[in-house]
Amino acid sequence: MSVQDDLAAVKRCLEDLVRTVGQLERSITAERGAAQAPPAGRPENLVTIPDTPYDSGLWTDSDDEGLGARDRHAP
Repeated sequence: MSVQDDLAAVKRCLEDLVRTVGQLERSITAERGAAQAPPAGRPENLVTIPDTPYDSGLWTDSDDEGLGARDRHAP
């Protein structure tokens, strides 16, 4: 292949890319227009998780998931 052939192939690929991106942009614009606006305000089922550390007493006598109990050894 010559340099001209390579350049022509690159140009075709670039034109295909530009066309595909344009179609995608139009599709997204149409979907956004058809979608309903999200409700204003904060959802009622949202739970706030505090940044403060949990009480370590909550984890007393718990097993490490997948590791088993602390005082026992694997067979």
